[in-house]
Amino acid sequence: MTLELNEVLLEGEPRTLSLMAKEGCVTCLTGGTEERLTRCLWAMMGFGMVKNGYVSIDGEPLTPSSASILRRMMAFAPARLSSMGEIRCCEPPTVQDVFNLRANRSLPISNGILAEEVRRVAHETDDERVQLLAVASLLNRPLLLVDNPLPFSLAYLRGKAAEGRTVIITSRDRNVVCGSDVFFEI
Repeated sequence: MTLELNEVLLEGEPRTLSLMAKEGCVTCLTGGTEERLTRCLWAMMGFGMVKNGYVSIDGEPLTPSSASILRRMMAFAPARLSSMGEIRCCEPPTVQDVFNLRANRSLPISNGILAEEVRRVAHETDDERVQLLAVASLLNRPLLLVDNPLPFSLAYLRGKAAEGRTVIITSRDRNVVCGSDVFFEI
């Protein structure tokens, strides 16, 4: 599966971004602020305001009418959870929101399965990004979008790419950027 941004200009951004993320590779977006990097991921999911250019998945343009269908091919691991009752439109969903989505309700994900996947991501850590990455991975979608993963999770992400997924991450950590197959400065 290939995700392409062609001359995409996001609202409030000074310049366009073009990239192609391919199956089997870890593609990293870097540079700018963390907020800017996150907004790029949101645009890839059809949530951002693209003023110019287009986003496509396997040649299919991401439009307001196709976004909900194309998002079914994506799993998103946010950098952090938002508090219940304080969700703004630009904040990521909570883990409960992920499980409550109609497309995810029938998935056979139990606490035991989730705990095992968390151990695959990291043997010992209490950072919520590990759990969020495990949840996104268990959705088993061909496109895996990860906002600011922890550096030690790069090996796990490379494994997911080797399984045939298209993995797109954001990071300003030099080790993560250099450990990716390809990176784009935004």
